[in-house]
Amino acid sequence: MDMKIYTRDNMADLLRQHAINPTHQRLEIAYALFSRQEHLSADQILAIVNTKHSETSKATVYNTLNLFVEKKLIREVIVDPSKVFYDPNTHEHHHFYDVVSGHLTDIDAADFKISGLPMLPPGVITEGIDIIVRIRPQAVAA
Repeated sequence: MDMKIYTRDNMADLLRQHAINPTHQRLEIAYALFSRQEHLSADQILAIVNTKHSETSKATVYNTLNLFVEKKLIREVIVDPSKVFYDPNTHEHHHFYDVVSGHLTDIDAADFKISGLPMLPPGVITEGIDIIVRIRPQAVAA
């Protein structure tokens, strides 16, 4: 996968490609996510956006992120009930989650072999599989 360079100038086109009206605040939120190509929490995105424009509210950030997820512009990665990250990489992949540092790292989907999924309930199909491997630094022997 090639890394695209994201600028404020091309954010409007990216939003329009996903049927999202490119308002000023949506552009800044998208730029905060895509220019860094990192997994960020809503609070981190709010802090980034408000360093430049302090008029963005927490509710606006959450509503915008929910819209971006709904339109499949980004992925929501829930590592535990109290920690949600937003991932600008929507290609098939999985994650390492460092439970000590809180850092999330991509794992290529080709690095996994999944077999033996359970029988699905009638009338549903699989939309995707998200694997989060929780890691921590190994304890050093004394």
